[in-house]
Amino acid sequence: MTINFAFKALSDPTRRIILDLLRERDLTAGEIAEHFQMTKPSISHHLNILKQAELVIDQRNGQHICYSLKTSVFQDITNWIVSFQQIKTERQERHES
Repeated sequence: MTINFAFKALSDPTRRIILDLLRERDLTAGEIAEHFQMTKPSISHHLNILKQAELVIDQRNGQHICYSLKTSVFQDITNWIVSFQQIKTERQERHES
């Protein structure tokens, strides 16, 4: 997983809504589709992009596939973003010395 691919996946508002839905609980593709006025193949496309970015995982449960967040990737992204704040803080401390 590259962070760039995760950001590309996060750039779409539909995918961000899907992630918000999955934050509440695991859902099937059909349950996710109920929240949108788009075709199920379109929802599947968004879910595949989220899977490729390793932001969600899927697990077969009988005839259904259940989707859930893969929180470790969000932790990686958060750590990457926080590292920029740390660099800024270190630079400010050097300038104040």
